[in-house]
Amino acid sequence: MGVYYHKLHHFLTDSPWDANCVNERRLEIMTLCRQTKILPNFSLIVDDTGHRKSGTITEGVGRQYIGEVGKTDNGLVMVTTHLYDGVRSLPLDVAQYLPASSLEKGKENPEFKKKPELALELIDKCLNRGERPEVTLIDGGYGNNGPFLKELEKRELIYIGAVAKNRNVEVEIESGIKSEMRLDELTAILPEEAFNSINLNFPKPRTVWVATRKVEIPGMSGQRTIAIVMNAKNVEEATEIDYLITNAPIEKATAESCPETPTTGWVLSDTNG
Repeated sequence: MGVYYHKLHHFLTDSPWDANCVNERRLEIMTLCRQTKILPNFSLIVDDTGHRKSGTITEGVGRQYIGEVGKTDNGLVMVTTHLYDGVRSLPLDVAQYLPASSLEKGKENPEFKKKPELALELIDKCLNRGERPEVTLIDGGYGNNGPFLKELEKRELIYIGAVAKNRNVEVEIESGIKSEMRLDELTAILPEEAFNSINLNFPKPRTVWVATRKVEIPGMSGQRTIAIVMNAKNVEEATEIDYLITNAPIEKATAESCPETPTTGWVLSDTNG
């Protein structure tokens, strides 16, 4: 049956429908279907996505970083959560980010919320539905945010997140002697034997070299594990170096026991304590 344009336009713009209610109903139906039912031990992926859009009339449009073009441009940004269970990737929730420039009172506007705030609201929606992820995966925009990581830990969530190479950490270089340095500085002084090769069984297999260290993060109590992931066995040959942080109580993690998804490409190998 065809849909008339004017009826669809009326439904989208004038009818008293609520996007959150529609999404909750979608998820209810999804759980009734064997192919889309949410299974235990899934990974919850938190991300944001931007789309270019001209003009200024649409709510939330403004100059901001747009991921699809890799630079600041005029557009919309949405914070999203979706799950990956080793086979399927399914969308869960979405919230629109309203940049301060798009609001009359800027950051003083009660509608203004930072992306980590929106992400926590989406995570809470997932938890309130009784869906607790085995691990929460986050990119550098969230992994570098200490207060956000603390909120995840308050919710007793295990996370793996990207962090910037200039993140300062306190690490024990020699027995009993701690030093504060940037992650890229730590990488530069690690010996080649500190890195262990791990084969990732992606559709296009690849090998990475991983070193981990227990570190202390300024502003956060206790230790976290930092993983340094390279595409070569030493720093001199590496053209890609990623830095990850996790609060997982890992004694020994391998490519088989850590998240191994094409969505993230993240892996931990805690062989260095």
